[in-house]
Amino acid sequence: MKKTIPMAWLAATTLTFAAGSALAFEPHGKVDCIAPSDPGGGWDFTCRSVGRLLEQQDIVPASVQTTNMAGAGGGVAFAHTISKRSTDDQLIVAASTATTTRLAQKQFPGMSADMVKWVAALGADYGIIAVGKDSPYNSLNDLIAAIKKDPRSVSFAGGSATGGWDHLKVLQTAEAAGVDKIKRIKYLSFNNGGEAITQILGGHITAFTGDISESVGFIESGDLKVLAVLSDERLPEPLDNIPTAREQGVDTVGANWRGFYMPGKVSDDSYQWWVKTMDQLYATDAWKSVMKQNGLMPFHLSGQEFSDYVHQQIKDISTLSKEIGLTK
Repeated sequence: MKKTIPMAWLAATTLTFAAGSALAFEPHGKVDCIAPSDPGGGWDFTCRSVGRLLEQQDIVPASVQTTNMAGAGGGVAFAHTISKRSTDDQLIVAASTATTTRLAQKQFPGMSADMVKWVAALGADYGIIAVGKDSPYNSLNDLIAAIKKDPRSVSFAGGSATGGWDHLKVLQTAEAAGVDKIKRIKYLSFNNGGEAITQILGGHITAFTGDISESVGFIESGDLKVLAVLSDERLPEPLDNIPTAREQGVDTVGANWRGFYMPGKVSDDSYQWWVKTMDQLYATDAWKSVMKQNGLMPFHLSGQEFSDYVHQQIKDISTLSKEIGLTK
């Protein structure tokens, strides 16, 4: 899932934007960014960090307001966008691989990826498997051994719905490690990663499955002990001390892109304005700094290329979900 767009392409896109592309649309007043979760999760991080930079870089004329709208693994926000804000060109909605996973598994009844416009991805957030600081498990293989002995003895908490991306990462990891009867592994769903981590810190659940960006603060404080990051290679400093699953003999990678969609009936002018705006933002040093501080890796697609990617990912996750037995 890791894909980096050449810097020359980015520079050209930014130059085109700066020169002005004669688009009729420009936002007026505040912009609304919906985070389909409670505060503290990855979607909340996406809205707030991007919104703050859009203001600081004077890309938008006024404020960017984050509205938290949790429910149904992103389904409440998706339905709200389609049914009540379908022509709102000042609305962007945070999305990720968790969104495409729910769409792939038909968890948004009566809704599909074609009902919104996919704007851009602004980085990839790699999955982690972590435990509390006092946990007896000190490596991924320790945890896997306990699961192999008794799949019901280890419980996982995540910020996606059952069968969603956080759950899928656990099943992928367990399958790659040779665990039998992976469907017996206990997974508990919470409204966001922060809420799931709280359960780990309270000692109520064994392990956390989520993404690095929503966990950095807990890692830095020492409250979370990360057993593995699901990346191709180790993350850059200051997260380079976290071992990958691969180096522990478990061949699995879980990349969660972070980005946005917007209502499906907005004008092409407004859609293209947002596409170019996200291209411009991605190319800034300020966004690169945010990515580094929060463990995001380079990954940028926008406009039609991003839309094509999303639709292909939905097909791929649908196939995987059937193979693992999550869907029929």
